[in-house]
Parts: sequence; C-alpha cells; structure tokens
Amino acid sequence: HMLDQLNAFDTKLIRELRGAGLWIGVDIDPNLASARVICEELKLRGLLCKETHETVVRFAPPLTITKEEIDWALEQFKAVITEMEQSQAAE
Repeated sequence: HMLDQLNAFDTKLIRELRGAGLWIGVDIDPNLASARVICEELKLRGLLCKETHETVVRFAPPLTITKEEIDWALEQFKAVITEMEQSQAAE
C-alpha cells in the first residue's frame, strides 16, 4: 500500500523505490536533492525517517501504525518533495 502510493507519485527527485512490507527506501537523485535535507524537513513536520548512504530516505514505521498514520506520512513526504521541486524550478 505505502510502496504503491509512492510508486504513483510522479517526481524526478526519486530514482528508485525499494521495500519489503513497511520498510521503504526512497533513493533520491543527489543531483536534484539531498536525502539528509529531506529527512530534516520531514522531522520539522513531525515525521521521523533516516538518511542512509547519503541518497536514501528510509522509512521504518512501527508495526502498530495505522492506515491513517501512513496516509499522513505520505502527505508529509509528498509535500516536502513538491516544495523542493518548486524551489529548484525557481532557481
């Protein structure tokens, strides 16, 4: 479900999606954005994730997460990515 929703998100910032169950890795194109900056922006919105290998945003939610919480997390992620794309286009 979470991986499917991310796959449907059309953005040039994402190079690849990997996942098993709720463990999701979003590989970010380092020429377009920083995984670290994305994680920091998500933290400001109340969503914890981890930058891995400098280009991957890793999601590892608790097993008790609800569908509503996943939907909220995806909204936050999409908002941050969209803001980064818009600021990049303005440059």
